[in-house]
Amino acid sequence: MKIFIDTNVFLDLLLKRELYNEALGILDGVANGRWSGYVLNITVLNIDYVAKKQMKNIQEFIQLLSGTLTIVGADNAVIEEALSLENSDFEDSVQYIVAKTLACDVIVTNDKNFVKNSEIEVLSSKRFLEKYC
Repeated sequence: MKIFIDTNVFLDLLLKRELYNEALGILDGVANGRWSGYVLNITVLNIDYVAKKQMKNIQEFIQLLSGTLTIVGADNAVIEEALSLENSDFEDSVQYIVAKTLACDVIVTNDKNFVKNSEIEVLSSKRFLEKYC
């Protein structure tokens, strides 16, 4: 199963937020080959930007992500398609289009307002583990 993972799931893990255990379970499942995990390259940059405000060194965490997940980018066609969506969060739109292009089965996000009318199943990290573990 191919899963596309939103930035907030990794921040839950790194910053030990409420859904820490769920995020850990998802990353562990990808590391052990249970699922194929994908993230947008900007996700890695956003994680670094947000986490550096609360932690000194997250280089090991970024190396873990790089060694565990497939990091993908967005090209002009993806950007144009994302702009055509009726969605208030452009980053979510880009992630959605990339996930769709990769034929991902599920988008895992703890954002309750992720892209509406998604053709891909969108689940919170908790619901994902309940359904697929």
